[in-house]
Amino acid sequence: MSLPVTLLVAYIGPGAGFTFLGSFLTVLAGLFFALAGLVAWPFRWMWGVLRGRQGYRRAKIRRLIFLGLDGLDPTLTERYMAEGKLPNLSRLREMGSFHRLRTTFPPLSPVAWSTFATGVNPARHSMFDFLNRNLRSLLPELSSARVHAPERVLRIGKYRIPLSRPMVEMRRKSRTFWQVLGQHRIASTILRVPITFPPENFHGRLLSAMCTPDLLGTQGTFSLFTTRAETAGMDSAEMESGNRHSLTAREGWYHGEFAGPENQMEEGGGQLKIAFQLRKGRGGTATLRVNGDTHELKLGEYTPWITLRFRASLGARVTGIVRLLLTEVEPGISLYCTPVNINPEDPALEISHPSYYAAYLAKLLGAYATLGMAEDTWALNEHAIDNDAFLQQAWLIYAEREAMFLSALERCRRGVVACVFDTTDRVQHMFFAQKDGDGPYARVIEELYMRADGLVGKAMAHLDAGTVLMVLSDHGFTSFERGVDLNAWLLREGYLALLPGASGEGKYLREIDWGRTRAYTFGLAGVYLNQKGREAQGIVEAGAPAAALRGELAAKLSGLRDEARDRVAIRAAWPSASLYTGPYLDAAPDLIIGYAEGYRASWDAANGKVGAEVFTDNQKAWSGDHCVDPLLVPGVLFCNRGIVAADSGIEDMARTALDLFGIAAPPHMEGKALFEAGGTA
Repeated sequence: MSLPVTLLVAYIGPGAGFTFLGSFLTVLAGLFFALAGLVAWPFRWMWGVLRGRQGYRRAKIRRLIFLGLDGLDPTLTERYMAEGKLPNLSRLREMGSFHRLRTTFPPLSPVAWSTFATGVNPARHSMFDFLNRNLRSLLPELSSARVHAPERVLRIGKYRIPLSRPMVEMRRKSRTFWQVLGQHRIASTILRVPITFPPENFHGRLLSAMCTPDLLGTQGTFSLFTTRAETAGMDSAEMESGNRHSLTAREGWYHGEFAGPENQMEEGGGQLKIAFQLRKGRGGTATLRVNGDTHELKLGEYTPWITLRFRASLGARVTGIVRLLLTEVEPGISLYCTPVNINPEDPALEISHPSYYAAYLAKLLGAYATLGMAEDTWALNEHAIDNDAFLQQAWLIYAEREAMFLSALERCRRGVVACVFDTTDRVQHMFFAQKDGDGPYARVIEELYMRADGLVGKAMAHLDAGTVLMVLSDHGFTSFERGVDLNAWLLREGYLALLPGASGEGKYLREIDWGRTRAYTFGLAGVYLNQKGREAQGIVEAGAPAAALRGELAAKLSGLRDEARDRVAIRAAWPSASLYTGPYLDAAPDLIIGYAEGYRASWDAANGKVGAEVFTDNQKAWSGDHCVDPLLVPGVLFCNRGIVAADSGIEDMARTALDLFGIAAPPHMEGKALFEAGGTA
């Protein structure tokens, strides 16, 4: 479940400041809707009771639990079960069933979880990658969501006062199974299922997940404040997915600034910042002063969530939350700061449905990460934190998620509870290469699976005769040893051309000569044709010429070998029309690439560069992946009931959910119900 390319730090919309503008109207709107809800509550309650009884009239069960363990791999699961290390999953298998779960083409989390939610193939929900290409500019953009500026803004001199909220557009298509259930008054609690930002309006509760931005409007920008010599004399230095800032010593304190969103309440207002002071203590400690508060820091130990209050013109403000980690105190001092998460108690953008649900969870359970990709894999990739710090952060986030999930199970006695845990994915990304060694982190993944098994046991404690529990993953995992730069291959084979004098090192396809380019790649899913009438500067004729080129490329790329390693790097390349049917087929890559074990799109190719070599070693901590041939990385499916249907796929989950509650699936929905007609086996 990764956003591994650095361009995904880019804004999801026209600018980070719109999170700030959104917060300006939050309090007033909240008071209005709270009052209206209070007046209408007795009537809504009576109507809900009547309709709710009708909704469950045909239900075969009372409650359905989906526990998503992102990236849980069937081969490792089977191995650890055989070794007696996963007793709860073994017991669940004995109670009901265990299957390998067919994933999507490509096996990427936004694609697979969208199929889970909607029960349709990617050409029907329009999610093919983390990214889309903008067909006019040919620049990448986030595939799932887009922020639009407020339509009405009052301008008074240099000030700009929003009279309407910014609009956040959900770009995933098709209806989710919880929306369909909600039409029949069957409620769902949906916790951190990917591709749920912005939150949908339905009969239930939802907390958004993947692609929820940070307060800067990015997909996660960390900060490293340091006195290290390499930053001397620099105000800030941009890293791939974060920023390095120098600390200035003055009067016994080190001084720095936390960066927030752009101040769009004022023309040329610039980025909002909060000054802080840091002073070394004894025994690996330090004192932090910010926003008038004092916090004691300990070397190697994360702080609780700290609220940052950014203030701008006309008394407006926006808050975010961060965790801080003192990473060194001698000879200099360094402080890691997580991305500034949207504050769940005071959200600048709606991150839940109903809008107050995020704050309710925070009041009930304490502050929690809201960023879509909360575990900071890039901070580890770029050595802002070490292995221990990453694992500590991952388990803190896991604990937050577990508290939400168990609370929902306690409170939701009927309907659906669905919760996805990302930790299983993130930890495998960063520690996969170490799992079979003898180093200090050799047992990290084994312990990860054992901890996930413990969570399954806690969920099983809530089982009764009327409850179905499904534990599933969207894909499995394999190693990522070598990157494949398909832009470099396309250049070598004459399908792509660079602008005169260009080196290919420019990001985001900026150095490509579109007048001489027939095919290109970016992101992780596949290859695109530069098609006339579709791409702004397309040269490949649609129809037969495009089909012929797709076939030619598929034939050449299938079985592509890495001669330096004497290995096949690409098992197969499929024209997307052979995999998908649906109204959004034209948005898909023209070819879906099925990499072999050990290979994946290179970092440069995913970032829209054109490298000098087709094959390069992956030297990042990120050593495991799943963006390969989907036949290599199926997911898992455990259930406390026997599953009759053969060849289970992730597209079956939505139809099965509807079937269990006696609801007919809409005509567009694909997949099959996994249990026998008339009941659960």
